[in-house]
Amino acid sequence: MSDKMWAGRFAKALDKQADDFNSSIHFDCKMFRQDIRGSMAHAAMLGAQGIISQSDSEQIIATLEEILKDMESGATPIDMDAEDIHMFVEAELTRRIGDVGKRLHTARSRNDQVAVDIRLYLRDEAAEVVDLLKKLLLAITSQAKEHKQTIMPGYTHLQRAQPITFAHHLMAYAMMFTRDITRVEDAVKRMNVSPLGSCALAGTTYPTNREMTAKDLGFDGIMLNSIDGVSDRDFCVELMSAFALIMTHLSRLSEEIILWSSWEFKFVELDDSYTTGSSIMPQKKNSDMAELIRGKTGRVYGDLMGLLTTLKGIPLAYNKDMQEDKEAIFDSLETVKKCLSIAAPMIETMKAIPANMRKAAQEGFINATDLAEYWVKKGLPFRSAYKIVGQIVALCIEKHTVLEDLPLCEYQTFSDLFADDLYEAISLATCTFSRTSAGGPSVASLDAQLCYVAKFCE
Repeated sequence: MSDKMWAGRFAKALDKQADDFNSSIHFDCKMFRQDIRGSMAHAAMLGAQGIISQSDSEQIIATLEEILKDMESGATPIDMDAEDIHMFVEAELTRRIGDVGKRLHTARSRNDQVAVDIRLYLRDEAAEVVDLLKKLLLAITSQAKEHKQTIMPGYTHLQRAQPITFAHHLMAYAMMFTRDITRVEDAVKRMNVSPLGSCALAGTTYPTNREMTAKDLGFDGIMLNSIDGVSDRDFCVELMSAFALIMTHLSRLSEEIILWSSWEFKFVELDDSYTTGSSIMPQKKNSDMAELIRGKTGRVYGDLMGLLTTLKGIPLAYNKDMQEDKEAIFDSLETVKKCLSIAAPMIETMKAIPANMRKAAQEGFINATDLAEYWVKKGLPFRSAYKIVGQIVALCIEKHTVLEDLPLCEYQTFSDLFADDLYEAISLATCTFSRTSAGGPSVASLDAQLCYVAKFCE
């Protein structure tokens, strides 16, 4: 009983199985740096406000610094039998300096302690996610710069639709990941307010200075309602929602890489470093890293839905259910980081096969829209042109040819508006690079897109 700091009320020891069930040390131990930072800020405020003596405050801070150093070096291993990281640090502090260490928890509860720890931890980790997203953007834009004139088919419904460039396609993903950066950063802005000083739920009678600890810890301000301070986990959900969208985008990109690297497409070849083989089929080169990223997307979705479900029926203020937030957000965070860490070099080392992309673009009548537009420019209404081009495509299919190879005399059976200039109008290069509207596949447009994305990589 004596090892539990809350044990005074109880006459009977906690059942061992219940103790293990209640413990969170095995997953919240990763917040030890943030827990110590928060405690140092709290101790400094207690001393500045005269709630504890200045000498006690300074001794607590100095000892916490020593504990942090020893934990980082491994000289002080975390006791995995402790209830949680907060209790472990406090117990170690008390072990080293006795009653002075016991003064640290004045005007503080574990409820606001854990709330500030997880905000600090997620703020630190979110910055790493943003850095990883920037590395992924650099890998994508590096490929895009190299392939601004590599023509490939663009798809709708997974059917060849119109000619684009490989760079144009890749830059669509770059735009998604720029939005992911802003979503993570926006979530951090709303998260960056301090709950420290909310105590259990109703604040304290001590003359604390919450603004001081908030500033010391790099927060933009304090949470204005103490009940909200200890019970809010919106920031976890919001950050996990951003993570879920990152995984959505990674999964879509991975799906295309899987398709593109198959023999049916063979648009790209993944580097050997990011593929595996078969235990029985020696010819296989499997895109396992891309497949795992695609598969782990469901895991991050599950973490998000799990936390939303946990939170939906919890009355105010703090309840033990909220301990479930950490495993969900930590798993989501680590999964996203691992996937981003693999995706960037996988894309960076990926080799495009332009000849295969162009060959695919030459099939499937993806210049049919341009043929209709050729006619419109000569005065025919678009819908009339659309219908006749459909008939011309049907004729090409019947004759096993393509629009570029159909003789002019055949075209002229449909209309005398057709002339020799139609072949230039429907060439793949013209169809692709004459699309000069903003956001299209022209080189000028791609340069503008690359310039825009580059700002996010700074």
